[in-house]
This record gives sequence, C-alpha cells and structure tokens, in this order.
Amino acid sequence: MKFAFIDAEKAFHSVSRLCRNLRVSRSGYYAWCDRAPSARAQRDAVLKVHIHEAYKRGRRTYGSPRVHRELHKKALRVSRKRVIRLMQEDGLVARVRRRYRVTSVAPNEQPLPPNLLNRQFAADRPNQRWVGDTTELSTHGGKVYLAAIHLPLLRVRASWQPVATHRRQRLRAYVRPALHD
Repeated sequence: MKFAFIDAEKAFHSVSRLCRNLRVSRSGYYAWCDRAPSARAQRDAVLKVHIHEAYKRGRRTYGSPRVHRELHKKALRVSRKRVIRLMQEDGLVARVRRRYRVTSVAPNEQPLPPNLLNRQFAADRPNQRWVGDTTELSTHGGKVYLAAIHLPLLRVRASWQPVATHRRQRLRAYVRPALHD
C-alpha cells in the first residue's frame, strides 16, 4: 500500500521525501516497481475478465451472487467474497429493478364521478363534449402527473398542466382555468 501511494504521489513530491515520511527504503520502492505482479494479482486480472463478461451478459443487472453462479458454471472455483471484492474494485453494481406500485385510486376510497358521456364522444357543436385524463410521468426530480383536457370535436388538446400530486381536488384547480378560456 505504501509503495502504491508513493507511485501515485511521485509526480508531486520527491521519492526520497515520500519514502522517508512513510518510513520505507528507496531501494524497497524501486524493487517493488520492477517486481512482476503476484500470482494472486494475476489470477485476479483473469477473474476480472470473466466477471466483466458475466456482468455484461446479464445486461448489467447481475450482482455478486449471480456472477458467482456464472463463474461456477464455467468451472471457475472462486469464493463469493472474492467476486464481491473484484466487482467493487471495478465499480460493477447491479441495477435494481423498480417494484411495481399501484398508483390508481381504489373505488371505495373516492367516489367516481358519473359517466355522462357513456363513451359517446361525437359532438354536434364545440364545447359540448370535454374529455380529461391524467398520466404519471417519472422524472429525475420525482413523479409528475400530467392533467390534460381534450376536445373530441376539434381534435385538439384544450389544456395540459403538469401537477405535483394526484389528488382530484388539485387536478380540478389546475384544469379549471382551461374550462373558462
């Protein structure tokens, strides 16, 4: 560890000063530089190649248990803790699937408004039929709900408004200005 630190910092400080401060010999540092990687480091390099292959084959969703299982299928005997260490060194993290969450309101929680159109969307004149809906959008800042009003006769969106909550009272407040235009 000390020699690796010296190697990283030698661009900013002299090797002599770093060796003196860390209480190691300069000759030991230079011997470390010329030394070939250890057998364990060489095996780790080979294992990292296999780990990267399994990780990519799993579409970057495989964590250490699945990668470990894949290595065992290839007859590579390695402990799971070693797989964990090598994955952490290379920054390989499994992508976690988001769980499905029901966002609709249960019928017994809020009464549904009466269906006045009864799926008869054809209109004889403008402003006779209005259709509205909300959609949930996932963004980096969190969830946003999009409230929209549609005029079927004109085939245009009368209004749309991003809303922070999915409560009906709030949606009505955002949509009401479009009704009075």
